Amino acid sequence: MGTKGREIVKVDVKELVRQLNKALADEWQAYYQYWVGAKVAVGRMRGIVAGELMEHAKEELEHAEKLTDRIIQLGGTPLLNPEQWKRECNCSYDEPHDPNTRKLLEQNIKGEQCAIQVYRQLLSMLEGKDPITYHLVLEILKDEVEHEEDLEAMLEDMKTPLE
Repeated sequence: MGTKGREIVKVDVKELVRQLNKALADEWQAYYQYWVGAKVAVGRMRGIVAGELMEHAKEELEHAEKLTDRIIQLGGTPLLNPEQWKRECNCSYDEPHDPNTRKLLEQNIKGEQCAIQVYRQLLSMLEGKDPITYHLVLEILKDEVEHEEDLEAMLEDMKTPLE
């Protein structure tokens, strides 16, 4: 990070990088949870649910890329080993033992709710202290809120009886 770029960061950069790496671990696990869920989904609205899960997987991967870029800009090192993802994450990965679309939606809603909480905490940490990372986190939070809303709407649609 450049000299002037360092001057605008008013938080402990090591702690910020640690927190961003934890969020990065969450994003990688969320990516995989969505991706594999889309592949194994069975049941009601399978095609629609699988398509939505795949779209969310793509967005979680984009979040991981953005977090990685910011970690590097801050002079940190992103998590280099997938084994670290489970140890460092804030939110757990839920293996799709039951690939029923309703169960997959419920698992992913739980993950989005955890992500929303993580990014809200990061915003509190960063407010008025690092505008670049704050904006990035706000952008990701917006996506996570939309994901939760999309998934909850699909779950609600499943409650409607088939005609």
